Amino acid sequence: MDFNGAQGTVVRLFNDANAQFHKMPGSAIILRYIKSSYQDDPVRSAIELFLFLFAVRYLLAPTYSTHKKVALREEEIDELVDDWTPEPLVAAQTPLEEMENEKRPVIVGPTGPKSKLSNGRTVTNLASYNFYNFIANETLKEKAIQTLRTYGVGPCGPPGFYGTQDVHIKTEHDVAAALGTPACIIYAQSFSTISSVIPSFSKRGDIIVADKAVNFPIRKGIQISRSTVRWYEHNDMEDLERVLQKVVKEQAKKPLTRRFIITEGLFENIGDVVNLPKIIELKLKYKFRLILDETWSYGVLGRSGRGVTEAQNVDGTEVDMIIGSLSGPLCAAGGFCAANEEVVEHQRISSASYTYSAALPALLSTTASETMALLQEQPEIITSLRDNITSMRAQLDPRSDWVNCTSAVDNPIMLLVLKPEVVASKDLSYLDQHQLFQDVVDECLANGVLITRLKSMPVDLGIHPRDQGWQPTPALKVCVTNGLTKKETEKAGIVIRHAITKVITRRK
Repeated sequence: MDFNGAQGTVVRLFNDANAQFHKMPGSAIILRYIKSSYQDDPVRSAIELFLFLFAVRYLLAPTYSTHKKVALREEEIDELVDDWTPEPLVAAQTPLEEMENEKRPVIVGPTGPKSKLSNGRTVTNLASYNFYNFIANETLKEKAIQTLRTYGVGPCGPPGFYGTQDVHIKTEHDVAAALGTPACIIYAQSFSTISSVIPSFSKRGDIIVADKAVNFPIRKGIQISRSTVRWYEHNDMEDLERVLQKVVKEQAKKPLTRRFIITEGLFENIGDVVNLPKIIELKLKYKFRLILDETWSYGVLGRSGRGVTEAQNVDGTEVDMIIGSLSGPLCAAGGFCAANEEVVEHQRISSASYTYSAALPALLSTTASETMALLQEQPEIITSLRDNITSMRAQLDPRSDWVNCTSAVDNPIMLLVLKPEVVASKDLSYLDQHQLFQDVVDECLANGVLITRLKSMPVDLGIHPRDQGWQPTPALKVCVTNGLTKKETEKAGIVIRHAITKVITRRK
C-alpha cells in the first residue's frame, strides 16, 4: 500500500470514529468544553490530559504488596522467642500483701459469729457479711437440703440454654415484688452483675456520669463499656449538677447519645448513703438514666431491708435500673437487676454474664427467696442487728481519740479511718496507714477478735501509681452481726478500741 492509500485509510477511520462519536449523547457538550478550555486556557487542557493518562496508567499498573516479608531461619526464630518476655497476668505482690498473706487466718468449718481457726483457736468473727446469722438458721438449712435433693447441685447450663428453673423465676418475682418494679433478672455471680449490666446498655460514644467513690465492679463495667466517663465528687450534688450541665452543653450540637448516672446506694468504700431523691430530681431535669447499685444496701437499709428506695421513701419505678446482690446479707449468691420489662428482656440476650455463665444453683436461689421473706415477715431481725450496730459504735467512734466512723448509722459494715489530726501529727503516708491498720488487725486477732481492713482497688498493669485514679482512704472494716449478744458486741468493741490505741501510741 502506497503513502496516499495509507493516508486515505487513516482519514476514513478518523471520519468514521468522528461520526460515531457525534452519535453519542452529550458529545457536542464535550467538544464545546474542550474547544473553549483550549482557547481560554490551553495549559489546563494539558494538565487534564496528563492527569487522565496518569489515572489510566495507575489503573492498569500491576498490584503489589507494601508489606515486605523477611524470611527468618529457624535459629533466628528461636532466638527471638527466647528474648521475648511476656507481661505478667497479675502485678507482683507488694511487701504489705506478702506479709498479709503469710498471716492470713484460715477458718475451719462454718463461718459463724464464733469461728474456729486452723490453729485451733476460736475467735469472734467480725470479718464476714453474715449480718443476720442466717448461716445458723435451721429452717434455711432444711429448705436448702430439700432443694438440693429435688434439683441437684446446679443447672450446668446458661439460663437461655436449659439453665432456667422454676425457682429462678420465683426469685425474680420475689425481688421485683419487694422493690415494686415490673420485672427482674437474676445473675449467677454478684460481681459480674453490675459489670455486665453497664456495657449491655452503654456503648462507645455514650456518656456516663459516675460518683468518684464507686466500687470496683462498677469501674470494671464502665471500663468494658468504653463509654465517655465524667466523674463527680463523692456524694456532692452541686458538683453532680455542674457536671450534668457541662455534659448537656457539650452534647447540644452533637448526635443524640445515651446518658447515664451511676452511683451506689450504700457506698462500699466509704460506708455512707446516697441522696437518692436529689439524684432522681437531677436525672429528670437533665434527661439522664439512673443505674443504682444496691449491692450493699439491699437487705440492710429500710424497715424490711428493701434497700435505699425503702429507706428514703422512693418509688422503685423512678430508678431506671436497680442492681443488687443476693449474697452477703441474704446468705445466698448471685445478683439481680430490677427494672421494666424491656430493660430486663434486653439483658437476657445481650448481657455477657447472663448469656455465657451457668445459671444460679437452685438451692441458692431458694435460699435468697427464703431470706427475703424472713426479713419482710420478721422485721425484728433487722432491729436486733441495728441494736448491735449502736452498741459497737458506742465503743469506737465517740470513745476513740484516734479514729472515726464514716459509715451510715444503719450500716453493719463499720469503716474506721484515722482522724486527720492523727495523720498529720504522726506524719503517716498512704502506705503507712495501711501498715498501721494491718498491725491493728493482727493485734485484735491475738486478743480473739477477727476483723479486717479496707483494701485498695487493683491497679491495671502498666499504670503508674500516680495515674491510678481515686483510691479509698485506708480504714479498718468491722462487720457487725446479730449472732452476738449485746454484751459480746460491746466486749469486741472494747478489744478493737484498745488495739487501735496500743498500735498507734507505740508508733513514734
